[in-house]
Amino acid sequence: MISIARSELPGLNAQIGYLDGDDAEYPTLTSVLTHAAAERTARYEQATAAGREVAEPSGPSAVVVPLLAGPDSALIRRIRQAVMDSGTQAELTDVLGPHPLLAEALHVRLSEAGLARADRARLFTVATAADGIVLATVGGEEAVQAAGITGMLLAARLAVPVMAAALDMEGSVASIAAQLQNSGSAQLALAPYLVGPEIDAGLLDAAAKEAGCSTAEPLGAYPAIGKLVLSLYATTLGITPATPQGAQAH
Repeated sequence: MISIARSELPGLNAQIGYLDGDDAEYPTLTSVLTHAAAERTARYEQATAAGREVAEPSGPSAVVVPLLAGPDSALIRRIRQAVMDSGTQAELTDVLGPHPLLAEALHVRLSEAGLARADRARLFTVATAADGIVLATVGGEEAVQAAGITGMLLAARLAVPVMAAALDMEGSVASIAAQLQNSGSAQLALAPYLVGPEIDAGLLDAAAKEAGCSTAEPLGAYPAIGKLVLSLYATTLGITPATPQGAQAH
């Protein structure tokens, strides 16, 4: 995702900060922010020492974009705490979704798994295509409500019902699967509304098995999500690189 963002905005200083980092191979978010702020100060001091007239640094020292498809209050609290612990002027953006690009990414992951047609405009069907989608998120009821918006966009793309469920609420996936079946959906698919590392993969597998669903892959490093990350960054700073457009038919 960072490579995609850098290609969209040359010169972008994009780095990864981990909530569960070790400050060795995986630097913590706090240390990354502290280092970024120190670098900015050093650049200013070097410029003034060289006699160049430069403006004193102002605005956020960094912009933190959470790689979360939807709201997850527990993780957001940890991110906010890491920002506070850094003692910097870093600014935190919203999470990635809901957004049409995420509906596009979900569609692609489902089609890659043979669970949805890649293109509604083409007159062919996929034998294993699902006629009901469980959109699986994490973050409790708040996340389910937010995922429902992206779910409506996905439903419009696939022309099948889509309902959101929470992987971290016991029985939620199975309950939503039952609702879809009761309303006439016979072949269900589970679409992970996740970047990927937010949960243990075993939790996703167990939920799919309980609900009797085939499963697509998580969103992962889908190209358009890198553009969405950049858009959140740019909006925070008030700059205007190419803005991601809504989902287009494949």
